[in-house]
Amino acid sequence: MTTYTTEHGQPTAGAQTLSKEVALRAYATMMNTLDATCLEPLLADDFHYASQWVLAEIESKSAFLDYIAPKLDAIRKSGVPAWAEMGWLDREFPGPCVILAQGDKDALLAVVLTKVENEKIKRLDLCGAPSPRSARRSGEYPGRNIHNPLEGART
Repeated sequence: MTTYTTEHGQPTAGAQTLSKEVALRAYATMMNTLDATCLEPLLADDFHYASQWVLAEIESKSAFLDYIAPKLDAIRKSGVPAWAEMGWLDREFPGPCVILAQGDKDALLAVVLTKVENEKIKRLDLCGAPSPRSARRSGEYPGRNIHNPLEGART
């Protein structure tokens, strides 16, 4: 089995399994660095990606990688940064999530949810509902050298 670590190199809890949090951290790192190499080895061959804004679901790892590369390149060329923050949903789908914003860290657009199966990311879902505003924000942006645990804290 593979040992997964946090972005600081520390073993994750249950270091022998890929958790949803570690999977989402890899996705957030991809979005914050605009580089899919950290996510690619974690994707199942029969990986699925769905967006509430796109009708057709992507149904394989290779199709997702073909889809995401030009998206990341377009963000890079636009000069408008993407922000992928670790978060937590308490109600609709309790558990970890990634909160996406573009331009400003507070211009929240979506949340990303995941399903992990057999040590691989089985699916990612880009969602407008639940609202990204309903997620607890951490101020942690994997792949970026910033972390402010008080930023975005909910009272």
